[in-house]
Order: sequence, then structure tokens, then C-alpha cells
Amino acid sequence: MARNDWGVAMYPVVPGHEIVGRVTDVGAHVKGFKPGDLVGVGCMVDSCQSCPSCDEGLEQYCENGMVGTYNGDDKVLGGHTYGGYSGKVVVNEKFVLRVSDKLETKAVAPLLCAGITTWSPLRHWNVKKGDKVGVVGLGGLGHMGVKFAAALGAHVVMITTSAAKGEDAKRLGAHEVLVSKDADAMAAHTGSFDFLLNTIPVKHDLNPYIALLKRDATMVIVGAVEPLDGFHGAGLIMGRKRIAGSLIGGIAETQEMLDFCAEHGITSDVEMINIDTINNAYERMQKSDVKYRFVIDMKSLKAAA
Repeated sequence: MARNDWGVAMYPVVPGHEIVGRVTDVGAHVKGFKPGDLVGVGCMVDSCQSCPSCDEGLEQYCENGMVGTYNGDDKVLGGHTYGGYSGKVVVNEKFVLRVSDKLETKAVAPLLCAGITTWSPLRHWNVKKGDKVGVVGLGGLGHMGVKFAAALGAHVVMITTSAAKGEDAKRLGAHEVLVSKDADAMAAHTGSFDFLLNTIPVKHDLNPYIALLKRDATMVIVGAVEPLDGFHGAGLIMGRKRIAGSLIGGIAETQEMLDFCAEHGITSDVEMINIDTINNAYERMQKSDVKYRFVIDMKSLKAAA
């Protein structure tokens, strides 16, 4: 959105869709929340609430278009929505999530995008104890995929181009590290994975990863929102394998994830910054110089003003 890489940005943009804070006020008909409650707001703030997807609690796939927390079509005020890099945000209570006081607030925020983006496919494809799960790419998404898959009881393999990331992957919960540039190591894992969570954010060659899947296994793409390089159909056909995609989760599923995190003590690895260092943080993010999410202390917005 900052540089309109996807061609959909509507300026001026106020970003921010990983939001945690305290309720300051509620409308007359709000029953689920009260001032002082610790809550979160994720990637969406509205949907039609009447299509088949919404009826099934899959508001993220609303067939009439879910409303993004920022840069969405504001159906209430007109224009487009503005996000959480602000002093306050007003949201329909159906899209507000309850956050446990057991968790560190700043480290909860990225769960509302990076967390649910990785949790949803792990749950939908029923990742369970004993499954061999590969997480491709160690970044904001990948580090959460490792934590969740490990907590679900899977045997987790971090698949990365960088051997240097191995120790950190193991700290996060990975049992093994597979360097994708090592042809012999990749060959040794051929046909052995029950599930692959592919978090690579740019186009890349899928063929080496398809080869890792067992028969009837699935690789889910959550990172690359752009055209991907072609792949050889035989890699899928010969093993009845699947390539799938997944967005975030619905509100109920996001609440389930937050409750799971409270039960298991899971949060994101974050670095807290002040709003006046945002440009520096943006440049560091582009160089992958962050482990693994920047979180802005919005109290600093008033100080900067």
C-alpha cells in the first residue's frame, strides 16, 4: 500500500490492521464489550453478513466484498477506511476480538494478521500431532507458522534459503532445518511432507517444494499475492498433490486462535518502535532486518505531534 505495489492503494492511506488497545467507549446497543476491555482489530471491519461465506463465519471470503480495516470501501461514511496508525478507531463490535490479559499486548498485535494468516490453513487442513509440516520462509508469517505447527504437535521443518536462520528457527520450535539451496538435502526429504505452509512473499519456483509433498498432500500459499512462475503438472499429477491458497481467517476462527495463544503462551516476536522512526523501520523491513514484526507504540503519535 505504501508504494502501491499491488496497484490498489487509495491515497491518503492510514495503514494499520494489527491493532490492540483498550475500549474507550461503546455504542448504546453494544453488549459484548465495555470500556477498559483489552481488544483487538484485525484485517477487516465489515462484511455483508448475509452471503454463504459470511453465514459460515468466513467473512474474509465475503462474496459481496469484505471491508478492509484500511483502504476498504467504507459503507458507513463513504470513501475508504482508515486503519490503526491513529489515536483511535471505531469498529462494529462484530469485528472486535477479545484479548487475554495473560499475553504481552505489543506481541499480540501481529497475531491479528500474521498469526491468523498462518493459523487458518493449519486448522483448515487439520494439521495434527505427528504430521511432518514444512514452513517455507522464516519471516513475519513463517515464524508464526513454526510456533503454531509446533504447538499443534507436528514435527516442524523450517525450509529456508539461509542456513544462518537455522538456530533461530529451532528457538521458535522447529525440529529440523532444511536449506532449500542444498540439492542433496532436498532430495533426502522428497515425498515426505504431510503439509507445506509456503510464506514466500514473491514469485518463485514451486517445483522443488511440490517434490517434497507426500501423495495426497497439500502446499498452501499464503505469502505471494502476485503471479507465480509456472510449474510442471506431472509433479502434481503423479502424486495427486495439491497447491492451494489461503487468506486470513474469519472472526470466530481468529478468536479461536487468540484463545489458543493465551492457553499456550504464544505471541509474535516483535520490536517496538515509536511512530517517528517509521521510515527507518520501513527501510529495515525491506532488507529483512527485523525479527519478526515491528510494532508501533501509538502513544508516541501524540509525542510526535
